Amino acid sequence: MKGRIPEPVYYGDYLKLNELLGAQSPKSKDYGKEEHEETLFIIVHQVYELWFKQIIHDFGSVVQIFNKNSVEESELGTVVSRLERIIKIQGILLEQLDVMETMTPMDFLEFRDLLVPASGFQSAQFREIEIRMGLGTGNRIAVDREYFLGRLNEDDRKRLENVEKDPSLLQLLEKWLERVPFTQENNFDFWKEFEAVVTEMMDQEQDIIKNNSATLPEQQMKAQLANLVSTRDTFQSLLSSDSHDQMIKEGQRKLSQKATLNALFILLYRDEPILTQPYKLLQLLMDIDQGFTTWRYRHALMAHRLLGTKIGTGGSSGHMYLKRAADNNRVYTDIFNLSTFLIPRSKLPILPVEVKKKLNFYFSENLS
Repeated sequence: MKGRIPEPVYYGDYLKLNELLGAQSPKSKDYGKEEHEETLFIIVHQVYELWFKQIIHDFGSVVQIFNKNSVEESELGTVVSRLERIIKIQGILLEQLDVMETMTPMDFLEFRDLLVPASGFQSAQFREIEIRMGLGTGNRIAVDREYFLGRLNEDDRKRLENVEKDPSLLQLLEKWLERVPFTQENNFDFWKEFEAVVTEMMDQEQDIIKNNSATLPEQQMKAQLANLVSTRDTFQSLLSSDSHDQMIKEGQRKLSQKATLNALFILLYRDEPILTQPYKLLQLLMDIDQGFTTWRYRHALMAHRLLGTKIGTGGSSGHMYLKRAADNNRVYTDIFNLSTFLIPRSKLPILPVEVKKKLNFYFSENLS
């Protein structure tokens, strides 16, 4: 571009509006009577696919940044900005459902049978988004795996199989979190300090329960003590590598113990300047996961509203399948679950001066 004078550009040509606005072809028109609402149905889904393309574009750039042995602090700002845009787009995806619901169930029935067996299962772009986030074929329930790739044509299926060969954002996030320093420096082991604090808190809570035995019914006291034992076991499942690895094998956790612990450290010390962007990153990943879960629930409700208990055009159980997909297709649950292990700020272990310096913007005094 440098030194080159750009040629004049016409708005419609730049946006290829002739192709874009000519891409709505209602099937009902082929059968003698065009149904008015079918154009709305087509446009809403085409707009979805355009936004999916932008989400893939942004996720691709984030994956590219993380797919390295080190990530510069300055690059985290770009990552945060791209993820924030994805969240804004998710808001638009939800609002489009409001537009779709202006179509009544009887309006939809006028052309619905013409769509069989096409369905949202065949949105290869949405499947790609899920894969790039970290929801691959092997992470889905059995009935979901059938619809995940089984309803696609050969070209789309092969393309998604190739996408699955690339590392997902979840996998790259795990590697990045494992590289986070600060928790083990010289003779300082943060997790031993953290475990000691948690043990002290649990012991104090146990004393409080027992000291109130005179005012607590025996059954209630036993229940509270049992809950305390369960809480101790939960913390131990995080701090014990064997317990954590067993939970990964059982599918209850995804991230390695080291990655999970470092993510928890980021949440605990989120106010330290160097951890502000990493904390924001983890929050945005939860927001995106929540956004797609909310969209799936809204989609399920819309399907129920339009179809009742009818079978979906793609052969699924309709809104019941969509609701189940919303329950089972979350990606970053390990980050959500970190709230289980948060402790009050007042109880946080005091960090050594050397670690505090690394967590802050530290400038040595110029004595010259």
